[in-house]
Amino acid sequence: MPDNFCTPLDITQIEKNFADIDPALTTAEAMHEANRCLYCYDAPCTQACPTGINVPSFIKKIASGNLTGSARVIFDANPIGASCARVCPVDVLCEGACVEKTLLQKPIEIGRLQRYATDHAMADGRPLFEKGESNGRSVGVIGSGPAGLSCSTYLARLGYAVTVYERRAQPGGLDTYGMAEYKMPQNVSLAEAGQVERLGVEFRLSTAVGRDIEFDELRAAHDAIFIGVGLGSTRHLEIPGEELGGVIDALHFIEQIKTRDWRNVPLGKHVAVIGAGNTAIDAVTQAKRLGAESVKLIYRRTEKDAPAYDYEMELARKDGIEFYFRTTPVEILGDGRVTGLKCRTADGNEVVIACDQVIKAIGQQKMSSFFENVAGVAVDDKGRVVVNENMQTSDPAVFAGGDCANGGAEAVDASQMGKMAAIGIHFSLTGERVEFAGSAK
Repeated sequence: MPDNFCTPLDITQIEKNFADIDPALTTAEAMHEANRCLYCYDAPCTQACPTGINVPSFIKKIASGNLTGSARVIFDANPIGASCARVCPVDVLCEGACVEKTLLQKPIEIGRLQRYATDHAMADGRPLFEKGESNGRSVGVIGSGPAGLSCSTYLARLGYAVTVYERRAQPGGLDTYGMAEYKMPQNVSLAEAGQVERLGVEFRLSTAVGRDIEFDELRAAHDAIFIGVGLGSTRHLEIPGEELGGVIDALHFIEQIKTRDWRNVPLGKHVAVIGAGNTAIDAVTQAKRLGAESVKLIYRRTEKDAPAYDYEMELARKDGIEFYFRTTPVEILGDGRVTGLKCRTADGNEVVIACDQVIKAIGQQKMSSFFENVAGVAVDDKGRVVVNENMQTSDPAVFAGGDCANGGAEAVDASQMGKMAAIGIHFSLTGERVEFAGSAK
């Protein structure tokens, strides 16, 4: 067990710990829930969805037994609708806006109904959309995360030859590699990528632009380029001891969990996670569910300042996570390996938190060097790619969307930016303004 220093729980128990936190609806449950919907005109749930999914329409089709039609409504507006059904913060988006929540304090379970329909369609395997008649043009897409998959889908439907360049061995970006296993297994995002591939999109995996292929080669090969590379590596703490054994990035930790090779995930007995965003919550809960004896979340600000959603924080509480708010790490202690985390409290005192593993979850760095030196496009003072309303960068032939342009938002937001980029690319190359479901938001 390389680098492991905690004996994980029994494998059967771990599998139970990582089971779906929102299990799939049964047919009876789905029909009951679908028939609760009021099918509102100008529905607030649709308005709250960044991709503009026509929620009453897809739910009504579930109620009438037309699951394929329901999934078509969803994927028409959001090509990663199955992933979003699992990872979207529905309580602050569609379900948060549900009229039933106002009337009865219990919104329609839109997310689980969306999963019910999309799971059916992906299991069925029949294509919901067809590749458009070839228009003789091609587009290169860098990155196969939510933005890249979305942009590729709509371009293929418009008749473009699309090639996706992905540095990793599998497509899907953070949906494949960075989501907590109890929220979504890899096979969901990989299945969505498969739907995109069946539209004729070519995936060139394990191909990093700037390493395996030059950006200028893409310029020569394509009429336009879309950049959807997300964000870079985890930020550095910039404190002494960061190089010690037992210090790990949250995304690297989560990525190893995604392999489901539970015994070989590096896990301490006493784990300290620095940060309080959704990734930090994914790290603390998964460390505890793997079998760490104690897990502590360290955050330099107050709980109300924490970026994580309320339901994420509540999940961590239920898992027995200890919270240290207004506590700033100043040094990681140890001799070769971590033995503790020295922190400064709000009143100026120093405390040492005993731990043998530190997981960094303080956000990701922007890939400014790639944008400026490899792609040659402008970034703002926060390191985000600058785009206009058509998702066009400072180079008229290059478009961008997703986290690299918005600085880090939800997968559903990235999907919408990919959609708008496809529309912008088509307008730039043809002068024709097209619309897809939800593009008029």
